[in-house]
Amino acid sequence: MTLRFYDTASAEVRNFVPLVEGKASLYYCGATVQGMPHVGHIRSAIAFDQLTRWLAFRGFRVTVVRNVTDIDDKILAKSEASFAPDFVPEPGDVAQEEWWALAYRYEQEFLRAYDTLGVSRPTYEPRATGHIPEMHALIQQLIDRGHAYPALDDSGDVYFDVRSWSKYGALTRQNIDDMQAAPDADPRGKKDPRDFALWKGSKEGEPATASWASPWGAGRPGWHLECSAMVTKYLGTEFDFHGGGLDLRFPHHENEMAQSQAAGHPFASFWMHNGMVTYEGEKMSKSIGNTISPAEMLELAPPRVVRYYLGQAHYRSVLDYRPTSLQEAAAAVERIDGFLGKAAARLGQDAGPDADGGRTPGSLEAFSEAMDDDLNVPRALAALHEAVRTGNTALAEGDDDAAREAMRAVTVMTGVLGLDAVAGTDARNSRESDALGVLVEAQLAARAAARANKDWAASDSIRDMLNEAGVVVEDGPDGATWSLKRD
Repeated sequence: MTLRFYDTASAEVRNFVPLVEGKASLYYCGATVQGMPHVGHIRSAIAFDQLTRWLAFRGFRVTVVRNVTDIDDKILAKSEASFAPDFVPEPGDVAQEEWWALAYRYEQEFLRAYDTLGVSRPTYEPRATGHIPEMHALIQQLIDRGHAYPALDDSGDVYFDVRSWSKYGALTRQNIDDMQAAPDADPRGKKDPRDFALWKGSKEGEPATASWASPWGAGRPGWHLECSAMVTKYLGTEFDFHGGGLDLRFPHHENEMAQSQAAGHPFASFWMHNGMVTYEGEKMSKSIGNTISPAEMLELAPPRVVRYYLGQAHYRSVLDYRPTSLQEAAAAVERIDGFLGKAAARLGQDAGPDADGGRTPGSLEAFSEAMDDDLNVPRALAALHEAVRTGNTALAEGDDDAAREAMRAVTVMTGVLGLDAVAGTDARNSRESDALGVLVEAQLAARAAARANKDWAASDSIRDMLNEAGVVVEDGPDGATWSLKRD
């Protein structure tokens, strides 16, 4: 077994050798809780959830940290706007909402979305506002090592001196002279316009609750500093994986890497970045109206279908959304569920993992090879659907051993991909689903009795009635099975 992952810093796929044998440590950037989660946030969370599940499947004890950025310029600006006399709230907005209340409200929206789509809760989920002392300590380390300085204009800002660190730009392979100025603070107090803020001095008009005392004056942390301080507290100065969306490579992750390594921390062994989500080949933009949110997807399809769609592409590739995307994902999920349902009816619910005495089906080997190869989920899904086809053939031919083997493989694979952990089912309400099952099974029992009495008219009538109601009945050697029609 050799796991290989693409490392953005070295621009190559490398063998994974854990820093601590048998353990794996992962930090991935969570939300800046200024608004509702967008599809990019959720795709990233699903990608790193797949990584977490695969590492655990391969026997690693995984520690996962996902931060919450709960103090930020945009959070403060949105809160301030809610107090304006002419404030016109959009759906979900709250008038006169303090910044910390706004941040907490949106944090809960992110958690709800993660839970609904089966994203595992991290081991730790620290908030930036809870780690100010750690940030002060890191800033002082950088000042002492000659890589940071208090602003020259006495504003209370503290900046990272990018020219003091010869490796600045290494993550994204940029020349410092070609970079734009850092936009996170007024450049008057900077030695170089590219220097970025580690600490931001309080400004007139900002709420007192958004300010903390520091050796350099009252203020709040810079965005990049927050992650470096939090990951070091929970995972140490050296850890296995740092992840996030492709849009975070610069300046966020570039600055994280620079300030952490300048402080003497080896930091991440692998930098992993997931690709963006587009809309029919174009970048999503509210201004041109080509966006779709996770909430809108969940109005169009059940959670398992949405998870399947958002997790089906290779994590490093672009995922393109089209109006038919969720329909295609639904068809794929229904094929999987159709086989598992028929197999369980034939073999029993205990014909899952390890029920076959520990044999490893060929499809599971192909799946494992794909996941070991930089989380190649498209290849892994091909192995999953091949197992479904093999299982359906085995059921049709009455080969229970082969069907059981396929059922075991499919159960393992769906578990690794998180498709069995999604909150909710295709029937959206489990009580409704249970009631539907009781009613359909009663009709099938009546139909079986009619067929036993050779009352073909009654049998056909029940089948036609179920068909009109959207229930497909299939007759087999072990009796009738049913499923819901696809739209």
